[in-house]
Amino acid sequence: MTALVIVGHGTRSAAGVDQFAALVDRVRDRAGAAVGDVEGGFIELSRPPLTDAVTALVTRGHRALVALPLVLTAAGHGKGDIPAAMAREQERHAGLTYRYGRPLGPHPLLHTVLEQRIDAALAGADRAGTWVALIGRGATDPDANAEVAKVARLLWEGRGYAGVEPGFISLAEPSVPAVLDRLRRLGARRIVVAPYFLFAGVLPDRIVAQSQAFAADHPDLDVRVADLIGDCDALADLVLERYAEALRGDIRMNCDTCAYRVLMPGFADKVGRPQTPHDHPDDPVDGHGHHHHGHQHGHDHQHGPGHHHHAHGPGQAATPVG
Repeated sequence: MTALVIVGHGTRSAAGVDQFAALVDRVRDRAGAAVGDVEGGFIELSRPPLTDAVTALVTRGHRALVALPLVLTAAGHGKGDIPAAMAREQERHAGLTYRYGRPLGPHPLLHTVLEQRIDAALAGADRAGTWVALIGRGATDPDANAEVAKVARLLWEGRGYAGVEPGFISLAEPSVPAVLDRLRRLGARRIVVAPYFLFAGVLPDRIVAQSQAFAADHPDLDVRVADLIGDCDALADLVLERYAEALRGDIRMNCDTCAYRVLMPGFADKVGRPQTPHDHPDDPVDGHGHHHHGHQHGHDHQHGPGHHHHAHGPGQAATPVG
């Protein structure tokens, strides 16, 4: 059976690393006989590195994998860094093929978890008088930022909140203070800041700190911060759903507004740019502990016209699809 390698970005937060490991264990427990084997690894910052996870699966006899990017939106990590890292694993392990899963969101399972986290923060206060600030990571990828705006709208529809506005903690506007000020000007008196993040890390901590600072400057406002999505059954089940989807069908990502394929205003330099894996401190590239910074790995997976790794449909391995 096809094995599953769950690929995380990595974090300097020990709590975030522990939560990732706990999720991998939870997926393994919930998968039962439905999945050949499960491992998880990171492309940078944290141990274990992706190469350890893949090597463990190969050592146990697996040559066909589903590589699932544990990311909420498809930005640079999902579109380039992880496929480039997997291409390097194919160079290391003869005969290794993989199908590439879709990003996790948007998905109703995640929206339900976000709703539960917001309600927990409300602690019985009514939704009708509550505005929500949904805070994503932020990216230099317009499509990824648009996905956060889409999730904000999906959270607003049908749930009875006064409104839901998207914001970002890095690389994109509006910032946390800016979106909170926007809600204040719209008449909000109670705001729940909902981080659109999987696990603990530097950026989620920054969301809390900026929200608390804004609240301290505006004592007339009731500002609360909801918990992260975190290691939970819904997230594990979504991972398994993405795994099954990768095995059985066409999982093309949205390419119509992809800055690596389509000329987007202000992002012309991205079109067709070759994608390279991150250097991981526990993954010596040349076997002698030396990283070759700037060396272009993974040219076969460059993210441009004619070389588009978004689509690994039925029966396809990791060959580029244009």
